Amino acid sequence: MAANVVTDSTFEAQVLEASKTKPVLVDFWATWCGPCKMLSPLVEQLAGEKAEQLNVAKIDVDENQQVSSQFGIMSIPTLILFKDGKPVKQLVGYMPKERILSQIEQYL
Repeated sequence: MAANVVTDSTFEAQVLEASKTKPVLVDFWATWCGPCKMLSPLVEQLAGEKAEQLNVAKIDVDENQQVSSQFGIMSIPTLILFKDGKPVKQLVGYMPKERILSQIEQYL
């Protein structure tokens, strides 16, 4: 199960609404961002390994500035976990998969 690509126009339905039934982890990234490229395979692994408990989405901050500013994304990569239509956990910067899991496990 790969991460869903979301945009400003699909964010509400695919993230906020979807998170009311299953938490959604959103990867805020950009094509020019080195740490984002390092984090991306880990996010894809999480999408596969945690598919039953978690949806995973990616949003390009350069192409979707409305959502990025709505959630105050100042540096990337940023991961935000949404549950019940609201952000419940925000992680900034590259980190190992185990660390990401330890930060979000309680919400799954």
